[in-house]
Amino acid sequence: MKPTRLLLSWLGVLLGLNTLLGAATVLQFKVPDTLHSIAWGLLLALFLLVTLDAIRLRRRPSVRVQRQMPGSLALGRWGEVRLTLEHDYPQPLTVQVFDHTPDGLNVQNMPQSIELRPGERSELGYRLRPVRRGHFSFSRCEVHLPSPLGLWSARRLIEVSDSTRVYPDFARLYGAQLLGVDNWLSQLGVRQHQRRGLGLEFHQLREFREGDSLRQIDWKATARQRAPIAREYQDERDQQIVFMLDCGRRMRSQDDELSHFDHALNACLLLSYVALRQGDAVGLCTFAGEQSRYLAPVKGGSQLNLLLNAVYDLDTTRRTADYQAAASQLLARQKRRALVIVVTNLRDEDDEALLAAVNRIGRQHRVLVASLREEVLDHLRQFPVQTLPEALAYSGTVDYLNTRDALHDRLSAHGLSVLDAVPSELGAALVTRYLGWKKAGVF
Repeated sequence: MKPTRLLLSWLGVLLGLNTLLGAATVLQFKVPDTLHSIAWGLLLALFLLVTLDAIRLRRRPSVRVQRQMPGSLALGRWGEVRLTLEHDYPQPLTVQVFDHTPDGLNVQNMPQSIELRPGERSELGYRLRPVRRGHFSFSRCEVHLPSPLGLWSARRLIEVSDSTRVYPDFARLYGAQLLGVDNWLSQLGVRQHQRRGLGLEFHQLREFREGDSLRQIDWKATARQRAPIAREYQDERDQQIVFMLDCGRRMRSQDDELSHFDHALNACLLLSYVALRQGDAVGLCTFAGEQSRYLAPVKGGSQLNLLLNAVYDLDTTRRTADYQAAASQLLARQKRRALVIVVTNLRDEDDEALLAAVNRIGRQHRVLVASLREEVLDHLRQFPVQTLPEALAYSGTVDYLNTRDALHDRLSAHGLSVLDAVPSELGAALVTRYLGWKKAGVF
């Protein structure tokens, strides 16, 4: 309980009055005794009012609060929370409300003042925006109640338990269902290559059309129907994709509001959505985290929900990526041939360790190493050099990028596929590579 501005104002007035009377007495001005009596009387009356008002405030019941909020939120997107207040006060009352939100959520329109009317339920809303993923628990709401005379304000903490999950920004994934998939991919910057030759999986028999190849003719069906019948093929379905996601210290880098790890998660989910729509199975394997997680490749739209629930609370650690251990873990679980996408941030010291691990995986699976490049390096390389510090930064950046390119060349020389992209462009680059390989039938 704390005094309000009204109480402090009255105390200030009485203090000023008594100070003037005391100064007049010291300066031997003649002051009527009546003024002294009035001053002391006002002070005593204020004391009684303050005491009585405080007692009535302590007896005043608390407001009942209910919170309505979505069970899931998307990282970086605003969501709305509604608070419903109920009370038993016979007169209108204005209270101040402040909802206690966990760390990792930016809040807008809080605290708020709201008038509570007799016999009515009152509502207010505010917005919050997650800046990190995970599980968030709300425990209580704070309400500041004024006293009947407005001299005191009581801080009441009301227990209101709720929770929500913050997922990667998957809204654009589901929003794609409202568009044509090809149109949506083109908006993301995905380039679809022209198909070379025929698909690998038989689809159906149909009448021979102008432009069909003679190799498509099914001679047995043609003999039965006594008309040219062609075989129609489609891109092979029921393939498997497994993401090997690095949760180590190198994925903690951050160029914008999202970390490299969050960009990697968004890219994996984006490709998962496309692959599941293509009829392929998608799975996940993590390494260098607090604990490894594995989700077996499965087809169907429900797999995307399982992926979201498997990764929404993943976080990076300060551990160094152990590629050999990650390879052993994957090979022990994934027996069927698959496209394995290793999402990490390559450095020059990874040459031998990564090469040995990827070669082991490559004996059984098709491997793609997706390496995230810090976007700030591109900015430094393009920034005009005018001073010595800028020249040193430019030289260091170029040397680092040359070393990185040399590592990629060494990996490519061993027959490994490497995809180097800045975090914000990783999703489109992965989808482009996947569709190109799928149409070419290389995995």
